[in-house]
Amino acid sequence: MSFLKDLVKASGNEYANIVSDGVAAGDVDSFIDTGSHIFNALLSGSLYGGLPSNKITAIAGESATGKTFFALGMVKQFLEDNKDAAVIYFESESAISRDMIEDRGIDSNRVVIVPVVTVQEFRNQAISILDKYAETPKDKRPPMMFCLDSLGMLSTTKEIEDTAEGKETKDMTRAQITKGAFRVLTLKLGRVGVPMIVTNHTYDVIGSMFPQKEMGGGSGLKYAASSIIYLSKRKEKEGTEIVGNIIHCKNAKSRLTVENRVVDVRLSYDKGLDRYYGLLDMALAFGVFEKSSTRVKLPNGKTEFGKTINNNPEKYFTPDVMEKLEQVAQEYFKYGNTENRTDDSEESDSE
Repeated sequence: MSFLKDLVKASGNEYANIVSDGVAAGDVDSFIDTGSHIFNALLSGSLYGGLPSNKITAIAGESATGKTFFALGMVKQFLEDNKDAAVIYFESESAISRDMIEDRGIDSNRVVIVPVVTVQEFRNQAISILDKYAETPKDKRPPMMFCLDSLGMLSTTKEIEDTAEGKETKDMTRAQITKGAFRVLTLKLGRVGVPMIVTNHTYDVIGSMFPQKEMGGGSGLKYAASSIIYLSKRKEKEGTEIVGNIIHCKNAKSRLTVENRVVDVRLSYDKGLDRYYGLLDMALAFGVFEKSSTRVKLPNGKTEFGKTINNNPEKYFTPDVMEKLEQVAQEYFKYGNTENRTDDSEESDSE
């Protein structure tokens, strides 16, 4: 072992380690709560996990699927859980305003909006911020999160120059530039323990035998992201009033959990991500709760309507129930379990 330690020292790389001592930019030693138990499980395999604290998480979907709203929900939770934290929000769509931030209950004093137009601007400014952050002694660094909204709207320097000259040719180097940017950022984010959320657009794959969605922007983000979540949505109403969205989340890629798992989360306009939504379906699918005609039978033998449970979740999701659901989440979402969800999981008693 002393020989290996000498080799590590000789490499001159301050982040090189014997694996048993930990991998500086690779190990995930903590998670950031997203504000939703079920979404935490999709990302990390635990109801109490969430976003990996030093990785890139991609949120992709068609236009108006709630990608920005979803990202802001996680930003809000991150700032609430870390009172001295800050968020660097790279914005390419000119869609974020002070009112939008503050109306969602986000502390605007701790969010820095960085408008970016090109991939090169985003890359250079993100690297500069990370390098400055890395210069701060580790014990004095406040928690920090990056968010890029969205990758799909970023242009390139060449594309802007060509447009100014009246050329209509497509910049064929964009995918390479994007891949190069994420190659550098992935390692830097991992080394200083900064999570990053990237929103991106999806498009229909032409010529596919089955309907299929693909994420735009080339392969750079696909390789760099620890998790890629595809979103679709339906509106949630109370009477005739639209009060939020039910977001359908599919884990298209993950280095931490089983891929192609699907969950639904509730994103309300006034409260953001609903912490308990989705747990009722899980409890029914795995026998923690049981169906009883149009009601739900609880472990104590009593029955309630699904809507009643979702409207007052803390009453029904007791510590004993949450302990059972945590065990279910670890078995279902983490690697090592390939059981398919029962048919009951596709039916929702939450409405």
